[in-house]
Amino acid sequence: MSESHVWDEVDTYFTERLAPDDEALAAALRDSDAAGLPHINVAGNQGKLLQLLAQIQGARHILEIGTLGGYSTIWLARALPADGRLVSLEYDPRHAEVAVRNIARAGLDQLVEVRVGPALESLPQLADENPPPFDLVFIDADKVNNPHYVEWAVKLTSTGSLIVLDNVVRGGRVVDIDSTAADVTGTRAAIDLIAGHPRLSGTAVQTVGMKGYDGFALARVV
Repeated sequence: MSESHVWDEVDTYFTERLAPDDEALAAALRDSDAAGLPHINVAGNQGKLLQLLAQIQGARHILEIGTLGGYSTIWLARALPADGRLVSLEYDPRHAEVAVRNIARAGLDQLVEVRVGPALESLPQLADENPPPFDLVFIDADKVNNPHYVEWAVKLTSTGSLIVLDNVVRGGRVVDIDSTAADVTGTRAAIDLIAGHPRLSGTAVQTVGMKGYDGFALARVV
């Protein structure tokens, strides 16, 4: 049995027992697939991790950068209290349309707002609204802009907030200092920013599984 096959089997085992999809989550994946969205959503066990992190934070306000079909959005929004709020930023109007339907089907449309357009345009507009500090920020969008998203996350949070940056390993390419690939240079710049930022304390974790070889970074605002 190949290593990757073992990874998939282990992921499936943990997901089926600890983070199984219910009908709303399964439908979100089906509709995303039917609409031709790329298969880059988080895995079920990763979605459950996001939910647990939000619950550990006692999150009332969550910011997500990169909605896709709303699968991770549903996991995160389910951690919110009845008067909580999740703002999710999505570049592609077609993706956002699918996400809005999926979120409504899950009964979370009163908690979630999906904003359409380039995140680097939406973020300053959001800041101008002077929202309460976000307790958790999940960044899972175009990797070239990762450092900018981390900078905005710091501006829109406060001490004790948590920032989660997804897909930081890039199949191991993150260690290639000579790479000119935008996803690698953007990710390395974000890691360097976290490492040197006076208001961030962070780490990164490698993962393997049905999504291949990757990982995520966690940073606490101090």
